[in-house]
Amino acid sequence: MNRSSTMARVDLDGNPIKPITICMIGAGGFIGSHLCEKLMHETPHTVLALDIQNDKIKHLLEPDSLPWAGRITFYRLNIKHDSRLEGLIKMADLTINLAAICIPADYNTRPLDTIYSNFIDGLPVVKYCSENNKRLIHFSTSEVYGKTIGAFLPKDSPLRKDPAYFVLKEDESPCIYGSIEKQRWTYACAKQLIDRLIYAEGAENGLEFTIVRPFNWIGPRIDFIPGIDGPSEGVPRVLACFSNNLLRGEPLKLVDGGQSQRTFVYIKDAIEAVLLMIENPARANGHIFNVGNPNNEVTVRQLAEMMVQVYSKVSGEKPPETPIIDVSSKEFYGEGYDDCDRRMSDMTIINKQLGWKPKTSLLDLLESSLTYQYRTYAEAIKKVIAKPVAS
Repeated sequence: MNRSSTMARVDLDGNPIKPITICMIGAGGFIGSHLCEKLMHETPHTVLALDIQNDKIKHLLEPDSLPWAGRITFYRLNIKHDSRLEGLIKMADLTINLAAICIPADYNTRPLDTIYSNFIDGLPVVKYCSENNKRLIHFSTSEVYGKTIGAFLPKDSPLRKDPAYFVLKEDESPCIYGSIEKQRWTYACAKQLIDRLIYAEGAENGLEFTIVRPFNWIGPRIDFIPGIDGPSEGVPRVLACFSNNLLRGEPLKLVDGGQSQRTFVYIKDAIEAVLLMIENPARANGHIFNVGNPNNEVTVRQLAEMMVQVYSKVSGEKPPETPIIDVSSKEFYGEGYDDCDRRMSDMTIINKQLGWKPKTSLLDLLESSLTYQYRTYAEAIKKVIAKPVAS
């Protein structure tokens, strides 16, 4: 049942929440599909859903008998060259920009596309919002922070354990990147530059904005499985990449030993945070918010080991004899790859402004995610594997 139809909805300050129209750019992707679900199921808001594909939100668009029929409309467009963009932004009260190339394997092989997608293509969105006095929620990335200060300390230094040297704060932490030939940082640099542009538009021209910095949001529908609903040679982000290996019965490939440390947050927890930003503009405007789960920190090797065990549980299949192998970053990603050592989010600002805290443990979110991956892809992959190779 649509919760909004059975009870009055109020914001964090007790004020009634009025229905608004949201222009969502990138609505057909991983985050966009979950956010559209949340908005349709639990709010009275209307969504203008913009993307180049809608496979992940088809269940929200058809049939017309759905309770939210008429509140979500899909527009197939590419923001690079579509004259409808400004008109759709004008029609809305709020624009949410999710559009990005955010697959690490692409940063080395497609650096120009990465820069254009994450900076140049976003410029009209910021311009139209500013010129038409429309509020903007822009999705940045935790990669903006780059490497931690602690990464440059001696490996045996006790300061490496001091949070001041690795916890990432929205309003304090510097942005530290590798040298220019390390093209992995094109994504972070492009995202940082548009963050600065948005902030400047707010300071100089009064743009109402909120910037979101996701820290590894994972869950059902993330990315793609190569050769099934994505390119055969594609390399998705870590959850989908490891899922692909598990579904095919292949060893999980750990880049440079998998020693980098990451935190992971369940997509449904993260979407709760975004809804709070949407419906509490007085508390969210002008802020940059880290959205992560510091309680779910593991090395990538530990993540791989957990996924092997959880997948065995949800699939009923025994793990392979060699579940994990090590590969070099050059072999896996190609020339120009670099990485940060650790990505731990400070949560002070979002907790203070919006009262948000993540709830789901890493084990629980992995079980939910891998159950979805198995149910969605296992049969399709079995058919591909069984298909005879043409001579």
